[in-house]
Amino acid sequence: MLELSEAGAVPVPYLDEPRVAVDIAGQVTGVGHGGRRSAFKDDAEPSFCWTQYAGHGPGPELLGNPRSVLEVGCGTGRALAYLAQRGVAARGVDLSPVMVGKTTTRWAGTGAEFVCSEVLEYLSEHEEVYDAVYSVFGAAWFTDPSRLFPLVRRRLEAGGVFVFSQPPAIPGAYGPQGMYKGGFAGKAMFTYRYSYRPAVWERLLTRAGFATADARVLDAPHPGHIGTLLVRAVAP
Repeated sequence: MLELSEAGAVPVPYLDEPRVAVDIAGQVTGVGHGGRRSAFKDDAEPSFCWTQYAGHGPGPELLGNPRSVLEVGCGTGRALAYLAQRGVAARGVDLSPVMVGKTTTRWAGTGAEFVCSEVLEYLSEHEEVYDAVYSVFGAAWFTDPSRLFPLVRRRLEAGGVFVFSQPPAIPGAYGPQGMYKGGFAGKAMFTYRYSYRPAVWERLLTRAGFATADARVLDAPHPGHIGTLLVRAVAP
């Protein structure tokens, strides 16, 4: 039985304060704040994985065989570069102008494109459609799904897929989870992360117009470690 408070959480306005640009798409074993690497490394190679554990879990095959993709919250851009090197028209959106500048320079030779924008604004204002939209511990984690999911649906081709990963919800802690940024002293800067049980993610996606949705928690490679929420939805 799904609690109404979990499935129908009051939407929280997205904050315009720049969030720290972070990356898990590069997939390293050591992870930092929020389970993701924030450091940009000039010598990093393109890589694609959905989980916070190097070499664990599925890869880009969950996207199907897309000709075009959009990554929302693209961080250091390693996943986009990986896809672009394989002939995919790959575009990423990130809120951090510093990170977008670095990724544009670092991955210039791959053909990947990086755009600095708030994801809801970008999806609302641009009319391009894609074969796949995805997020790896990115904007799907930090953005109100009642606002994000319908916009993603509109930016997908018929039969296109939306895939995202993030940490699973802590039992009993559902809906928007507020957190301060940069410690607990000084200017009040904060953001929200969105956490639900898999069945609720599925319901939110079908309500947004997706034909099918599958959400599950992939176990960590080591017993007792944090797993990964993995969600895949298909547009009609």
